[in-house]
Amino acid sequence: MVVSSSKSDDSERIVSPKEREVESSLFQNTLRPKTLENYIGQETIKKHLQVSISSANIREESLDHVLFYGPPGLGKTTLSSIIAHEMDVTLRSTSGPAIEKQSDLVSILSNLEEGDILFIDEIHRLRPQVEEILYTAMEDFQIDIMVGSGTWAQSVKLPLKPFTLIGATTRLSALSAPLRDRFGNVLKLDFYDIDDISTIIANNCNILDIKLSRQALTCVAGKSRGTPRIANRLLKILRDYHTIGKDISDITILEGVFSDIGIDEKWLDYLDRKYLDAIQNKFNSGPVGLSTIAATLGEEEATLEDVVEPYLLQIGFIERTPRGRKITGSGIGHIS
Repeated sequence: MVVSSSKSDDSERIVSPKEREVESSLFQNTLRPKTLENYIGQETIKKHLQVSISSANIREESLDHVLFYGPPGLGKTTLSSIIAHEMDVTLRSTSGPAIEKQSDLVSILSNLEEGDILFIDEIHRLRPQVEEILYTAMEDFQIDIMVGSGTWAQSVKLPLKPFTLIGATTRLSALSAPLRDRFGNVLKLDFYDIDDISTIIANNCNILDIKLSRQALTCVAGKSRGTPRIANRLLKILRDYHTIGKDISDITILEGVFSDIGIDEKWLDYLDRKYLDAIQNKFNSGPVGLSTIAATLGEEEATLEDVVEPYLLQIGFIERTPRGRKITGSGIGHIS
C-alpha cells in the first residue's frame, strides 16, 4: 500500500512534468543533449528541423520563427538550445509571465544581435499589449514605439536585427490567432514511447556512471509517463540510492524505492489517486465537471487539465465526455 501525501502543490510531485526551480541546475544541463544527432525521439520534428536549419545556414539567414507546443517536460527548452547550437548563434531566454510591460520586450528585442534566438517559454501567458509588439517585430524586424506624450506624441519605427523567435506553450488554444499565424514552423511534441525513454535513461546512466539492468531500465521508463523530465528526476533519486549502496538494478529494491516515494504499481502518485477517488466515491463515478473536481481537491483546473488528466487519459483510467469526466472500469479497478 502506498501512503498518500497530504501535499497539494503540484511542483512537489515526483511525477509532475513541470520544471522545478532547482532543476535548472548543473544536473539537468549535464543531461541535456547538445545536438540533434544526440537528441532521442521526436523523429518527425528532428527531420523537419534538420532541413530548416541546413537551409537557413546555406542561405545565411535567420531560421524562420518556431512554435513548440505539447505537454510539459518533453523537450521544448532542450530543442531550443539545440537549434541555437546548430545555428551557432546566441540563445536568449525568458518567459511570458516575466515580460510585464511593453518596455521590457522592447529592451530585449533591441539588444538582440543578428541571427540571435529569443526563446519565450509559456508564450501563451504574454499580456495582450505586450504581444502586439511582437507582430511587426516578427514580420518586418521593426517595432513601433511612441515618443513624447499628449499632442506631441508620435510613432517612431525602431529597426531590429533579424532574429528567430522560438515560443513554447503547453496550451496552443490559449495562443491568439494573430501571433500563432506568424510562426513559420508550428511543431507538436508527443509523449515518448518506452524504447526512446529507455535509451534516454541508458545514455544518462552512462553520464552519471550508474549501472541499470535492462529490466530496471524498462521499469524506470515505464514510470516516467513518456516524459524525459520525469525520467531524469527519477534517475537523480536512484543515483542517491546508488550512492548509499543500494542495488538499484535489483527489481525488488527498485520497486521498493518507487513505493517509498509514493509511486504505485500503475505509476500513479497521490494526486492521481485523489483525482480518481473523488470521481468514484464523491461523484458516483461521474460524469462530473472539471471545475467541481478542482474545487473538491483544492487544486487549480489548469493543473488537473494539463498535468493530471493527460496521463490518466493515456492509460484509459478516465474519459472526457460532453457532460464531464468519468472514471473507467480500469480506473475503478485500480483504486478499489
